[in-house]
Amino acid sequence: MAPVKRLLSLGSLFTALCLVRLYPQWSINESLLATSLAWFSFVLTIWTAWKVLLYPKLFSPLRHLPEPQGNALFMGQFAAIRNEPTGKPQQEWVNTIPNEGLIRYLNVFNEERLLVTNPKALAEVLVTKNYDFIKPSLVRDGLGRLLGIGILLAEGEEHKTQRKHLMPAFAYRHVKDLYPVFWSKASELVKAIMPTTQVKGADAADVATAPAIEIGGWTSRATLDIIGSAGMGYDFGAIQDPNTELNVTYRKVLYPSRQAKLLGLLSLFLPMWLVRAIPVARNQEIPAAARTIRKNCRQLLEHKKRKLESKNEEAGRDIISVALSSGGFTEDNLVDQMMTFLAAGHETTATAMIWAVHCLCTHPHYQTRLREEIRANLPSIDTTTPITAEALDRLPFLTAVCNEVLRLHPPVTLTFRQAAKNTSICGQYVPKGTKFIVCTSAVNHSKELWGPDASEFNPERWLGPGKMNTGGASSNYAFLTFLHGPRSCIGQAFAKAEFAVLVAGLAGRFEMELEDKVSEIKIRTGITARPLHGLKVRMRAVEGW
Repeated sequence: MAPVKRLLSLGSLFTALCLVRLYPQWSINESLLATSLAWFSFVLTIWTAWKVLLYPKLFSPLRHLPEPQGNALFMGQFAAIRNEPTGKPQQEWVNTIPNEGLIRYLNVFNEERLLVTNPKALAEVLVTKNYDFIKPSLVRDGLGRLLGIGILLAEGEEHKTQRKHLMPAFAYRHVKDLYPVFWSKASELVKAIMPTTQVKGADAADVATAPAIEIGGWTSRATLDIIGSAGMGYDFGAIQDPNTELNVTYRKVLYPSRQAKLLGLLSLFLPMWLVRAIPVARNQEIPAAARTIRKNCRQLLEHKKRKLESKNEEAGRDIISVALSSGGFTEDNLVDQMMTFLAAGHETTATAMIWAVHCLCTHPHYQTRLREEIRANLPSIDTTTPITAEALDRLPFLTAVCNEVLRLHPPVTLTFRQAAKNTSICGQYVPKGTKFIVCTSAVNHSKELWGPDASEFNPERWLGPGKMNTGGASSNYAFLTFLHGPRSCIGQAFAKAEFAVLVAGLAGRFEMELEDKVSEIKIRTGITARPLHGLKVRMRAVEGW
């Protein structure tokens, strides 16, 4: 948009100069300024009519693709997208619009979007042609302030290099050594929650009489501590103290306020530099938070380097120790990786934990079945006995519950891509600059891929011969929570292990029930899809474990 405006401005100025000098009778009072402004307005009107009305409706090579009905004249499907939780309209379109892998829809000012819907199209976007599709600059610039330009936002050769050097840290043989750290933090979380569930200093006799607690704050603090301990070799102490600097900082900036949403809306119309210059609190909070997070990461890195340089210290098992030992990163780039792991690594699993608790509360028979399996196979969370990866692998129902939660409620509901060059998907020509939506929740809820109960919580689909890794779906691309291919989540094994251990800790110790069993949960739109008003849960410690 900005280059177009610059060209229009320069073209208008040149045209006005020619008119004033050569054909003054065609100028406005022989004024260069007035003539320039008039020409700019005229050309901008013509360009806008072409961009907003003529091209998408009459000339776009994508105009023949299936699309939802009810487009507004200038704003396409923007009203539905704005008023519904992120990914919800796309879920409906995938299940109601016949298509062969691509659905076109129009967004603000009728800008085209392509929704990728089936395994063949997903394979091209995510695997065989993955570097043809990059994150749009608006997404990269927006997330980069908090996440740094780490592996999540790097592109092309830079991304290939970063992934190559980080892969050993996330290999399963390394992650399985971290299970005792996960279990230790799950135990600490359970013990910290216990007093808040008691009535007058004693365990509640019935879950209905137990006090209600907001579970999201606890899960965020636990996962922040885990990524600190297992990822960076440092315990942030957030479980014990919710007012630690990093926890307070992340809680302030990860959950968008109305002001943040308004700025996000303005960024669709105005240059990012102008949006960031608006004198509102949010535009001060983000840079301040980024400085705080970067400062903490740099301090942690310096501490880690001193330990590794000491001959008396062993290289740690945490992710940053492995990355630092690889020699493949500069100090600044390692700080960026740490920022990425801290924010994305803890917020996504914390959100998944909220939905796990919700699903178990709304399906108490599954909650009871899961608790029985955990207690029959794992040591009490009160003991110091560590658990192993092999021990959790022997709990098929725990694995099924975790997989089903991640399928039904992916923490990140969609991701954006943009064609870096002229290309094609499923034989359809796609011009450079076209925006793509890979909607995790839409694919995970596809009835074509998952059957008529695609939108229901059913852990049973993951049980039985050949179903543990597929859920009975005919394609690996049906489960999109961690994406696929070279741009898939590098921390998938870490996240799934951490998630399973935390679920085992909470479900093994507590009987859980929603405080409000009636009201429909509204979703907060942000980096992850959390309940708008949190999730209040009654929890009662169950004896015998």
